[in-house]
Amino acid sequence: MKGNLLIAHGGGPTTVINASLYGAIEEAKKCEEVDAIYGSLGGVDGILREDFIDFKKQPQQKLELLPYTPASAIGTSRTKLYEEDYEKIVQTLVKNNIKYLLFNGGNGSMDTCGKIYKFAAQHDIKVIGIPKTMDNDIAVTDHSPGFGSAARYIAVSVAEVAQDIKSMPIHVCIIEALGRNAGWVTAASAMARKKEGDAPHLIYLPERPFSEKEFLEDVKAVHEKLGGVVVVVSEGLKNAKGEPIVDPIFTRGRDVYFGDVSAHLATLVIKELGIKARNEKPGILGRASTTLQSNVDRQEAIQAGALAAKAAISGETGKMVGFKRISDQPYQCEAALIPIEEVMMHEKIIPDHFINTRGNDVTPAFIEYCKGLIGGPLPEYAEFR
Repeated sequence: MKGNLLIAHGGGPTTVINASLYGAIEEAKKCEEVDAIYGSLGGVDGILREDFIDFKKQPQQKLELLPYTPASAIGTSRTKLYEEDYEKIVQTLVKNNIKYLLFNGGNGSMDTCGKIYKFAAQHDIKVIGIPKTMDNDIAVTDHSPGFGSAARYIAVSVAEVAQDIKSMPIHVCIIEALGRNAGWVTAASAMARKKEGDAPHLIYLPERPFSEKEFLEDVKAVHEKLGGVVVVVSEGLKNAKGEPIVDPIFTRGRDVYFGDVSAHLATLVIKELGIKARNEKPGILGRASTTLQSNVDRQEAIQAGALAAKAAISGETGKMVGFKRISDQPYQCEAALIPIEEVMMHEKIIPDHFINTRGNDVTPAFIEYCKGLIGGPLPEYAEFR
């Protein structure tokens, strides 16, 4: 089916979203059925504005930089869409002879992708989703491109902080990781450990109710034993009532902005235990660091983009590229197509068998799951005690 191909990004970027873009572009170039290979500048907003770039007109040397370029090279958006917007999107696709649409994004974006697919079906436009999220919370797929690099970043960062705390063990350091409802990135901090007793000493995930009493007991016990304590917490910690442990600081419509969990807990340690404490929040640094990009993550992101393009051009539609785990040792996954309806707005949280009984650490099963995704061993450091 002769026509143009369009790629759009949705939601927060990752360090490998452009790697998927690269994979899709290079695969589409091989196909005679594809005329222009468009990128939407600014996500769905770019589609609505008809603001496109043709990658066939870009120098190859610039395209080769895409797998190593952070954020989204073509922009992205979180625009809330209504039925009339979906109709307008499809009209734009028809107007520009776009026969193939690839939508790269997370949970919300896969929901958008699924709705566009239904509106576009009557015009024989093929729609394929490419998973993208550092949060790793897209359902059905074993993992999502973006997570492996975020996992490597938090693991290396915690390992480096741990060296600092160990060299002068007098206080508690609380590190806050992204992931409001799913604690995959927080859990990945456990990959920093090389031996028993290494930091992080405590890990708290949003999948378990957070108890300030138990938290203070845990911190006190580790501090009495080691002197210095490294704790990693999720930004989305909630109490037994399901309420965020920090109060909202700003509300606008449906959007609610909360204070920093790590700052709140550091203050709690100081007030209740009388121990010096400080907080760190890497935040957006964790999804923008190509310096700590996982090579496995990058290659799988390219693979996902390429398979999406190949699938759409061969006639597949209403699917998302996903990954199926074949083995942990050696790590091996295969890419496959998943019906988009199975994915739309279904959030994947950390299962119970990845969390310890106390709720302050992960299990060896999680370590096995995560090990192959971070792209090889972490840096080694000199230690003399």
